[in-house]
Amino acid sequence: MASIATTAQPEHVSGRRRPRGRLGALPASVICGAVVGVIQAVSPLGFWWLEPKTVYALGLAVIAAVYIGFSVADGRGHVIAIESSVAGLFVVVAAVSVSGSAWLLVLGLAGHGLKDLILTAAILMGVPFHG
Repeated sequence: MASIATTAQPEHVSGRRRPRGRLGALPASVICGAVVGVIQAVSPLGFWWLEPKTVYALGLAVIAAVYIGFSVADGRGHVIAIESSVAGLFVVVAAVSVSGSAWLLVLGLAGHGLKDLILTAAILMGVPFHG
């Protein structure tokens, strides 16, 4: 007869049970990011009276505002300065892309993804990104 200890579901190192199913294996942040990305991709359909690149430019400016919000929540002055500078760059790229090339939006959104990737990798490795 097997004991209860040997028949219980195995646990992660963290003490939590292993997630079941395909979506359960992904972190919630990845799922939320994918959902927001899909919403961003279809956002021009909700603003049909505007050109799609105008809607994407507004979305890039909103991303910049979120950067500033996170830095203010952090509270350190140099973090606010760095994030505000990065956000300002994204707003300039968004503004120029409205009357310029849509490839600037691609560059801006790719830059946003690259910035988030670098920041996440630094946090996971324990490197103080804005230390």
